[in-house]
Amino acid sequence: MKRQPSLELLDSDAGTKQEISGNLRDLEMFNRWFGGVPTSERMVRRALSGAEGSSFSLLEIASGTGYLPLRVRERMASQVDLRVTLLDRSRSHLNGYARAVAANALALPFPDRSFDLVSCNLFVHHLAPTEVQHFAREALRVSRVALLINDLVRDPVHLVLAYAGFPLYRSRLTRNDAPASVRQAYTPTELRDLLQASGAANIEISRHFLYRVGIILWK
Repeated sequence: MKRQPSLELLDSDAGTKQEISGNLRDLEMFNRWFGGVPTSERMVRRALSGAEGSSFSLLEIASGTGYLPLRVRERMASQVDLRVTLLDRSRSHLNGYARAVAANALALPFPDRSFDLVSCNLFVHHLAPTEVQHFAREALRVSRVALLINDLVRDPVHLVLAYAGFPLYRSRLTRNDAPASVRQAYTPTELRDLLQASGAANIEISRHFLYRVGIILWK
């Protein structure tokens, strides 16, 4: 199955306020039930396993409402104080979260080594190959420990599942964006090849439930 760059409607907020809100709630559903939260939690635990201390900072890029990192923070609260900052291109997506920034993910407005971890979820498949490489270098620049990438795996069966989920989706945007996301997602091998140019000291790739890939790029 060849990668097919596609238009995702949420990228341009091409919908009503209610449709955009419904789409963001659908993304929360995907992360809650279909592998998103456990994948990110495993990567955060892995990235912090050798770190000293119990309080760490995490920047979540293209965060939307921040459901995923805030849920991970909640699940880890008994062991780790995870201080989460959200970044999204649209302030309206951030849902009034206090520690949040509206900015371009490819030009992060932070000094070098500002956060222990930088993370993103369901974002990298939106980027062209050269943008993936640029984003990885920029995210590593502002991290002290690692960049964590949680994304989809392109696969024909995954595309069938994206269409099968139509009755669950709240928004017209999701009915367009879910199959478009699968079509333009990368395979783990493609991402490994692209990320070799990131300058990461090491790259770890793992497969997770329901066509998720988790990638840790160590600083």
